[in-house]
Amino acid sequence: MAENKTQATGASVDEFLDSVGHPVRRGDGLRLLALMSRITGQPAEMWGPTIVGFGRYHYRYASGREGDAPAVGFSPRKSSLSLYNLTYGPGAAELLGRLGKHKTGAGCLYINKLADIDESVLSELIRRSYAHVTTVLHQD
Repeated sequence: MAENKTQATGASVDEFLDSVGHPVRRGDGLRLLALMSRITGQPAEMWGPTIVGFGRYHYRYASGREGDAPAVGFSPRKSSLSLYNLTYGPGAAELLGRLGKHKTGAGCLYINKLADIDESVLSELIRRSYAHVTTVLHQD
């Protein structure tokens, strides 16, 4: 079976965020780093070359494919901030309705900049989603 592409790398989160060229994306990345660290109580770690993740969970599909993934995370991409595992936990639909300007797709939440959204709603999404992924979805 093929090895998962996105794995924890041990690379420096600070160096990655410092290398983000767009100043607003870099600043938003630093704010998300502080916010997700505080809410999850987990240290940030790099997953692949561009994803900053917090905590982890083990998944196993009926097909036999399994692996580890960050419980929640983000990537300051050129087109938007991509936030992972925040769209399907308990109450996510209601919270997304109050979040502000965003898009969703393929399990991701896309935000142009943090100034476009209500950070208190984002904080609650992170809190609920992290708890959901690490308790309900956690499999060993």
